[in-house]
Amino acid sequence: MKVLVFLSTFMIPFVIFYIVGYGLLMKKNVYETFIKGAVDGFHTVIQIMPTLIGLMVAVGILRASGFLDMLSGVLGGLLQNVGFPPQLMPVAIVRMFSSSAATGLVLDIFKEYGPDSAMGILTSIMMSCTETIFYTMSVYFMTAKVKKTRYTLAGALVATLAGIIASVVLAGRM
Repeated sequence: MKVLVFLSTFMIPFVIFYIVGYGLLMKKNVYETFIKGAVDGFHTVIQIMPTLIGLMVAVGILRASGFLDMLSGVLGGLLQNVGFPPQLMPVAIVRMFSSSAATGLVLDIFKEYGPDSAMGILTSIMMSCTETIFYTMSVYFMTAKVKKTRYTLAGALVATLAGIIASVVLAGRM
């Protein structure tokens, strides 16, 4: 166990020193290459900024309008019979759009039920088993200029459903 703690403490500094050292050994201008990469990264951030703002505004509108609560009530009532608590439906829906907004909902659940409660454990597992589908698709496809997504959305929704089912099963066994 001490070896893992040691490795985890020094892994990132080691990787940074390795990259810089390798660049120096290969007689590359490490600083200039770093600056060029930072500029490219900044341009990527500028390109995806409208998408990020749009997603954050959409999630905010859904929460403020009450639509998310209404949708959660309808779907939560249906899924309660299979062991999925209706209180987690907003987290499951928002998680597909925004991880940070879903984290805010998770913190609300932790405050109400506690992080070590059955609800808290299920929420934690569900957050680990799902992905921000629409955010990831919009950012990566826009950056890579993908026009035809084919079955990506359907596959991602099925994978998210599988993650939610797995979290219910795993939390039920604890």
